[in-house]
Amino acid sequence: MRIILLNQFFWPDAVATSQILTDVACPLAEDHEITAICGGSGATIRNSGSVLRPGISVVRTKTFGFTHKKIGRIASYLSYLMGAVWHGLFVQKPDIYVTLTTPPLLPIIGSVLSTLRGARHVFWEMDVYPDIATGVGYFRRNGWIDRLSGAVIDWARRRADVIIVLGEDMKARLRSHGIPANKIQVIENWADGVQIRPLPFPQGPLVIQYSGNFGLAHEAATITGAIERLQNHPDFKFVFVGGGSRRLPLMDLCRQKGIHNVEFKEYCDRAELGQSLSESHLGLVTQIPATVGSVVPSKIYGIMAAGRPLLYIGPEDATPARHIQRLRCGWHIQTGDVDGLVRLLRQLHENRQLIAEAGARGRTSFEQSYDRPIGVARILQVLEDNAQAREVVPVLNESISGD
Repeated sequence: MRIILLNQFFWPDAVATSQILTDVACPLAEDHEITAICGGSGATIRNSGSVLRPGISVVRTKTFGFTHKKIGRIASYLSYLMGAVWHGLFVQKPDIYVTLTTPPLLPIIGSVLSTLRGARHVFWEMDVYPDIATGVGYFRRNGWIDRLSGAVIDWARRRADVIIVLGEDMKARLRSHGIPANKIQVIENWADGVQIRPLPFPQGPLVIQYSGNFGLAHEAATITGAIERLQNHPDFKFVFVGGGSRRLPLMDLCRQKGIHNVEFKEYCDRAELGQSLSESHLGLVTQIPATVGSVVPSKIYGIMAAGRPLLYIGPEDATPARHIQRLRCGWHIQTGDVDGLVRLLRQLHENRQLIAEAGARGRTSFEQSYDRPIGVARILQVLEDNAQAREVVPVLNESISGD
């Protein structure tokens, strides 16, 4: 089977979509011919033309460098999309195109390519567009950009053979777009249970850690309120590892108010993530209500792998809250409930055994359902089932015409 993977980021980029696509590409290459068509900015440009492993060819398009500024991001996206069309048309014909959502319009390219070349199209939704953009205020809801982009992306969704989503809340979001349920498969993301393993909890103050991008999709007011209530309290420490637009205002607040029990660290490499997560007692995850189903915080699986309980601030119908309720692997706080959050943190500081027990339940559930080999196997099964479906179609048509 020949498979083309389309995403702006791929090995060796550290972006989350790059890592998860590489996780899938390596085992796929054991039995199939894999081509990844990706961008060539940042770390990747130094490896242009390289081969990740036997069976994986990496085709890098010429793109403008990716930035978080709007004009630079649009230029980077458009240059990659043009290169993806060109290479997608002229590489050897595949059986399946797999598109992720970086850039957001990429699935439209996958739909066009699969139609022109008689291949199947698997649309792997990491984020639901344009819903996430309207949810965080980039676009006006029901404005012309929202309606137009929504219409063309839904067109690609309806033409896809399979849509992979990251949670039941994301499936519900697509169902609200009118996408048939039988086209949608829920396959949650994963973490590496070998690289990330439970280590002893740290001594001293209760450490609440946020790891990753702290951006517009993430709720900040509730945890900020708790930080102000517990400022400079020797029994509590808050750590933010990574970046994001919510980080700088929090840094400014701590500086202005002289809050010293909050620490800010830069992103850590994937190989160091296990050690970083183990330096906490609770793994903080937040989400604004407007992004339920358009975003699924996949950082929850790394936290569970580290044997740390989830501390989720967000709506109850989101995937993290559902996991906490079903698996008893942490605690859920509604957005705005600063009193409840402070009360919970004080209770957990006094009874660390509750933390250890919830973390152990999280690790057990992770090993059963969310370790990398398990998640990757689910994706492989979807791709192989689709390849078999493609082979059956001519046989069925021939049988019908023969009648």
